[in-house]
Amino acid sequence: MIHFSILDLSPIAEGGNAREALNQSRRLAQKAEELGYHRIWLAEHHGMPGIASAATAVVIGHIGAATKRIRIGSGGIMLPNHSPLVIAEQFGTLEALFPGRVDLGLGRAPGTDMRTARALRRNLDAGAENFPNDVIELHHLLGHPRQDQAILAVPGMNAQVPIWLLGSSHYSAHLAAALGLPYAFASHFAPDMLMDALAIYRERFQPSATLAKPYVMVGVMGVAAPTDEEADYLFTSAQQQFVNLRRNVRTQFPKPAKSMESIWNDMERVNVEHTLRFAAVGSPQTVERKLAGFLAETGADELIISMPIHDIEARLRSAELFAALPLMQPIRENMAA
Repeated sequence: MIHFSILDLSPIAEGGNAREALNQSRRLAQKAEELGYHRIWLAEHHGMPGIASAATAVVIGHIGAATKRIRIGSGGIMLPNHSPLVIAEQFGTLEALFPGRVDLGLGRAPGTDMRTARALRRNLDAGAENFPNDVIELHHLLGHPRQDQAILAVPGMNAQVPIWLLGSSHYSAHLAAALGLPYAFASHFAPDMLMDALAIYRERFQPSATLAKPYVMVGVMGVAAPTDEEADYLFTSAQQQFVNLRRNVRTQFPKPAKSMESIWNDMERVNVEHTLRFAAVGSPQTVERKLAGFLAETGADELIISMPIHDIEARLRSAELFAALPLMQPIRENMAA
């Protein structure tokens, strides 16, 4: 059975503020739980006026307190920005508060621009180069303490929080395979290396105490609405956001536009459409067809959907429409059982 999950970027909508964005994340988590999604993850970004999840562990605690069953976690924590001990303590605390529900997805990118990255971690090269060792150290800190272990994460030790590796290139595919960890590919914004990375991960996977066989999660941007036309209209918010990123323009998450023609130039249009080519945008029939093809192509074990929609009511409706797809029927049957 394929699991379906949600990636929430806690968008600060144009005209709104961070408090509203965080409360909307809570509402989305509650709706996702009600609809039977497997997990909801939040992502670490910094210095972005349109994203409220910079203090990712805090936001995970916020949605964890508002839900009861759905898995909660990070997609992901950018580990080079932090010491492994700090993350072990944060996620050990989350596991103590919400036992058996917490995931720790780890990424190697800064999650921001280079100036902000330097303010976060000071030594960029050392952070990236130490990533494999930091992952292993974090795994030890969340596991059973060794007899001679001098540094303890409290809370954290014995928490056994599941660790995932996230990536958009071959690097994390190699590392996840070598460590025997579940692997999530960021195909919702980095489609080019998807199939090669999945092949590397599956072919080189080494069974571990964590995982006996490969487990793959893939991501898509998703906007479902009653009609294709309405979904396309709502999706212009995400298209504008990607244009702004390429222009290095920092804004709140844009309101949808009637047309993108006066907003992007031809080169920007081609670039954004290529970047978002796996997006499932449209009526239920349209997104069902797109997702079925994507899942057949990737053979993924889990699909995580990011719903970049300006209006929270439209975002909640999109979550409902995705959950009602025939593809997700096994989830409803499993919930009923």
